[in-house]
Amino acid sequence: MPAFTIAAGDTVPPPFSVGEIFSQIRLTSLLALFLLVAAAVYLYGVHRMRQRGDHWPPGRTVAFIVGGLGSLAAVTVTGIEAYDTTLLSVHMVQHMVLSMVGPIFLALGAPVTLALRTLPVDHRKLLLRVLHSRPVAVITFPLVAFGLFIANPFVLYFTGLYRATLEHAWLHEFIHVHFIITGCLFFWPLLGLDPLPNRWPYPARALLMVLSVPFHTVLGLTIMQSRTLLGGDWYPNLHLAWSNPWNDQVVAGGILWAGGEIVSVTMLGILVLQWIKQSEREAKRIDRALDRAEAAEQAEAVTSATKITDRTASVRPQPDGD
Repeated sequence: MPAFTIAAGDTVPPPFSVGEIFSQIRLTSLLALFLLVAAAVYLYGVHRMRQRGDHWPPGRTVAFIVGGLGSLAAVTVTGIEAYDTTLLSVHMVQHMVLSMVGPIFLALGAPVTLALRTLPVDHRKLLLRVLHSRPVAVITFPLVAFGLFIANPFVLYFTGLYRATLEHAWLHEFIHVHFIITGCLFFWPLLGLDPLPNRWPYPARALLMVLSVPFHTVLGLTIMQSRTLLGGDWYPNLHLAWSNPWNDQVVAGGILWAGGEIVSVTMLGILVLQWIKQSEREAKRIDRALDRAEAAEQAEAVTSATKITDRTASVRPQPDGD
């Protein structure tokens, strides 16, 4: 919960600003500990790869550590986290990063591939069994992951669940983790570089991403035009002289609407780039196969010609000696 006490009304938080984001840093949450451990484990895996002389693309490390874990940390251990129960607009920024931005970069970091290349044989086999198990196959199936990803915010904001997250710290933290997990389930099979089941071809992935855009638009517009406040009287009871809950809710809906479209378009761009690279790799693979087949045919032709020459020489009549 925030560093300042707002539920009891003892302390009124200062107006939200960029300065407050950096002055409210909190490194004592379980999520902060998880992020530190995840970064350490990933970097240790990269170190193991380099120790044995194997190459690991630096871009993947930057994507996972900076883009993935870094973006999650930016909204969970800073003033974003401190104000996410004070301003709905700040919460919505956090929602977008936890469910979309962070998971996209985590997927591009290919941590499963790194684990498979560095774990001991027994642990590697166990990880592969988990990846190919029926439960994982079900929850990573794109349509199932799509349904979870789309339904989550509607269930959260249009039931009593959102108010409960404002009142209970443990549920508040659980929703953060839930956002991250559902985001990973949706984006990993679409963008990820890891060997996961249920991998769809690129046109189907792009179509699924396009289909998610209207849901963010509808949700954002619904929140902007709602005649009831999300969270009920929670925000009015904070008595913030510098914030109007109704105006803030309109801003929050706009963030969800615009942010969803921006992230979706960006992801489509990444998908197109991946599609182009895969096509180039496939073209090179086909060219190599054709080159090998042509070389084999030429070698076979040379061998056949040599055999014919040898046979001709063996049956040629020899001149009689005197």
